[in-house]
Order: sequence, then structure tokens, then C-alpha cells
Amino acid sequence: MMSIVHKGDCHCGRVQFEFESEPDVEIHECNCSICSRVGFQHLIIPAAAFKLLTDWQELTLYTFSTGVAKHYFCRTCGVKPFYVPRSNPDGISINFRCVDDSSFSHVSFEPFDGQNWEQNAGALSHLSQP
Repeated sequence: MMSIVHKGDCHCGRVQFEFESEPDVEIHECNCSICSRVGFQHLIIPAAAFKLLTDWQELTLYTFSTGVAKHYFCRTCGVKPFYVPRSNPDGISINFRCVDDSSFSHVSFEPFDGQNWEQNAGALSHLSQP
């Protein structure tokens, strides 16, 4: 299948981005402490497939625990449209809730047991590979 460009943004629209992926995607719904609280739905892509269209100054950064994951939030509305996941530090996890889903053909949702991250993170490592 061929990659196409998709668009996304935060709630207020100050943070806008685009990314390439196939039109058929699998979204991971994680039950870890941060994802379940913010309702994050993961679409992990290679970092090279992501383009921030607005200035990085529009974002604020939050890290915790190991500091590997980089959680980016809009400075204005507080929405987390994407982040660099600990499971895929060479990739970007797009919050599918912040994406215009009209450009996708098929979307499936898969649960991910992030509460037991150490045992399960390896299952995601291939997602950030080109």
C-alpha cells in the first residue's frame, strides 16, 4: 500500500502537524497511568514521517520516570497531540484523537497493556521502522 499525508492538530489549532502513513492503520489503546488519564490513542510512526507545521515554542514538554518519553502538550489548550514514546524513541506516537480521520480507509483499535510495559513494549518496536 502507498503512504499518504494525513493532518492533525490540537484543540485550539495552534499546534498543527502532518504525517505520512498508509491509509489502513492499527491504533493502540494503552492502559498505562498517563495514556488512560489523557485518552491517548497511539499511531506510532517513524520520526522521518512526521512534520510539525507550527513552531516548537507552541509546545511544552513533560517527562517522568526514565525521561526517555517526551510528552508534548499545546501551551494554549493543554492537549497532547503527539509524543516521542519510550518504546520507540526513534519514532513519534500520534494521538489519533487529534487527527482528521477522513484520509484513512480502515482503522482498527488494539488494546495495549501499558500497565505491564516492561513485558510488552517490545511488541511495538517495529512500528517506528521505515
